[in-house]
Amino acid sequence: MADPRDKAGASAPATLGEGCLARFDPEALSDEDGTEFPGAVELWGRLNPSVGADDPAMAAPADIETPAPPPTDRNSR
Repeated sequence: MADPRDKAGASAPATLGEGCLARFDPEALSDEDGTEFPGAVELWGRLNPSVGADDPAMAAPADIETPAPPPTDRNSR
């Protein structure tokens, strides 16, 4: 019988790289890690619509204001 004080714990999958370049190793991931996502392609398409060369640019949302550029002092040169 297993030791009752030996508690189960989660562990992160193997990673590649270090620091801000660290990422999960795709070769080490499996279905046990929750990598199965059948709707990923559809979600990606909805969140990142492709923009062709002839498509008009999308406007910024109406509730977001673009900050004004800082004032310049033309006499300080």
